[in-house]
Amino acid sequence: MLNLDTHILVNAVSAFLTPAEKKVLESDDWGISDIVLWEIELLYSQGRIGFGLDNPRVMNTLRYLTIWPITPEVCLALRRLDFRSDPVDEIIAGTSLAHDVPLVTRDARIRASKRVRFAV
Repeated sequence: MLNLDTHILVNAVSAFLTPAEKKVLESDDWGISDIVLWEIELLYSQGRIGFGLDNPRVMNTLRYLTIWPITPEVCLALRRLDFRSDPVDEIIAGTSLAHDVPLVTRDARIRASKRVRFAV
């Protein structure tokens, strides 16, 4: 199982993945933190991405994902993070820690972490 950050999911739906990202995503099942759903709608409402959750490709992709809720375990995992970022990114990284799954992200601030496991 892999944990995808928001932009990786958006790029997967849009077919804008790097070859390495595409290879790793083909190798395992996908999961996301439920806050990714909120962030997609936020980015769409701000005009930063061209589609929202009601896009047929997004809706179809969501059918095959595990969507992890923000639980006390995810929130407690935030204490273990060794970086600071916006709360959404921290929750996404905390989700990886709480569920012991590698994260797929391009975010340099998150990728500097020594505690979060990465798939690429």
